Amino acid sequence: MPETHLPNLTPDILARAAKIRLAVFDVDGTLTDGRLWYAEDGHEIKVFHVHDGLGLKRLQAHDVQVALITARISHPVALRAEELDIAHVYQGQVDKRACLQELLDALHLQPEQVAFTGDDLPDLAPMRMAGLAVAVANAHPWIAEQAHWQTRQRGGEGAAREVCDLILLAQGKGDAERERWQ
Repeated sequence: MPETHLPNLTPDILARAAKIRLAVFDVDGTLTDGRLWYAEDGHEIKVFHVHDGLGLKRLQAHDVQVALITARISHPVALRAEELDIAHVYQGQVDKRACLQELLDALHLQPEQVAFTGDDLPDLAPMRMAGLAVAVANAHPWIAEQAHWQTRQRGGEGAAREVCDLILLAQGKGDAERERWQ
């Protein structure tokens, strides 16, 4: 039964999401709104959405591993990943596809067991490799047309939470999650 906050849940999307054991997210433009903020002293500032964080924690609670693969290196990303107990954090990755392949090999997973969520050209190769490729609502059009599914929310504004909700729903854990909080 499709959730009203999750658009376009076809049988194919639900079948793909049901197989996911690893959910991988780009950071800039996916977990953040894509803007780069610098303080007067030159330190980078990032804003993360609390809904996304809870979604990532709930995936982990249901034995779906979470990873971040980003081309940039940022201390706020390391802090957020630590706060969310995300063990697989790869910063400074120019070749995200190669990084994802190494991670799949290390975790003994197949490509159809991974979801990759992104927003721009560096995310295209790992998305093509993933069993479930997701573009955030404000992804570049070239990325959106290659995705299996696109979120309703924009990057940094709850898009990752939609991906988490989709996976939990497809794996039959959505109702249990809802009841847990009542």
